[in-house]
Amino acid sequence: MTEKVIVAGVGMTKFAKPGQSDSYVEMGARAVADALADAGLDYSDVQQAYAGYVYGDSTCGQNVLYQVGMTGIPVVNVNNNCSTGSSALFLARQAVEAGVVDCALAVGFEQMQAGALADVWTDRPSPFETFNAETARLVDAEGVPFALKYFGGAGLSHMQKYGATLEDLARIRAKASRHAINNPRALFRTALTVEDVLDSPTIWDGVMTRLMACPPTCGGAAAIIVSEKFARKHGIDPKVEIAAQSMTTDTPSTFEAGDMMQIVGYDMTRAAAREVSEKSGIGIEDVDVVELHDCFAHNEMITYEGLGLCPEGGAQKFIADGDNTYGGKFVTNPSGGLLSKGHPLGATGLAQCFELTRQLRGTAEQTQVKGARIALQHNLGLGGACVVTLYKAA
Repeated sequence: MTEKVIVAGVGMTKFAKPGQSDSYVEMGARAVADALADAGLDYSDVQQAYAGYVYGDSTCGQNVLYQVGMTGIPVVNVNNNCSTGSSALFLARQAVEAGVVDCALAVGFEQMQAGALADVWTDRPSPFETFNAETARLVDAEGVPFALKYFGGAGLSHMQKYGATLEDLARIRAKASRHAINNPRALFRTALTVEDVLDSPTIWDGVMTRLMACPPTCGGAAAIIVSEKFARKHGIDPKVEIAAQSMTTDTPSTFEAGDMMQIVGYDMTRAAAREVSEKSGIGIEDVDVVELHDCFAHNEMITYEGLGLCPEGGAQKFIADGDNTYGGKFVTNPSGGLLSKGHPLGATGLAQCFELTRQLRGTAEQTQVKGARIALQHNLGLGGACVVTLYKAA
């Protein structure tokens, strides 16, 4: 027997540029306090906590949580690169679903530095050694930072196979900006046209402009996960349920396919999406709203296909038909996504949970997707892990 898993409370700080945010301690603690208040619970009700961050020392999670309370509960620090926040959520959900605890907390935070991502520890093997070697074999992008090279290369692969264009990627970025206008927690809230995106500085000729990449960002987000019986006991609205969740990691196809789309996790995404559909009995076609990992416009484009929102090779038509926005088949990233909302690595997965919980509660205000009942979350970390979560409204 497994317990039904309820999202009892969520919290999220407004995201900020590096150097313009509070410390990770303040951002993480504020997100936790807001999630507890949203659930109507005290920190003493929490039985286990999972704290996610990428850039920080080994017990930053305790440092954050001790600002909220010191109750002696287990605190597990989590790092899975850009999928860290949803990895913390995965562990909290798993503990509750298995009946190990009735109330678990997942928190993610990041205090980032300006500039492109880079290796921190250069005196030891990089976890990206094999990824870098295969990428160097597949693409020629001298001087392009590694993350931009990975995802730009994946977009280039899609262009070469299916005929997508730089304009298609610009339409994705412009769509993100239109959505972010209505999200007060988003970092960038200025509407962009396709021309604005195409005219921004070129990072990789014919492949990427600056506005197609998400910015380094600081922020915090948290979620309180409880069992259905705990929710009843404490008078918590069981409106939002995690119907299914899957975490996948790389398989041999990542390096054997000879395709940058696989290097950046396309097969992980496809496998995780299929698994949540099989577990829940809910088809992807039944989803109303999606928050997916658009660290680059290129990744949003290939993820449409990886998740099954459109057929393989169908992203260009999906974009042209407006099926990725309000009035289309799936509203993708109504928050503005990572491209406009920002991407504080450890917080991103829980920020997605925050957004989708509000959508299913019907409290998303100006970003609300009318009648949203089924929501899909996709959070990807290279190196690698992909977490896909399916939520449904009671």
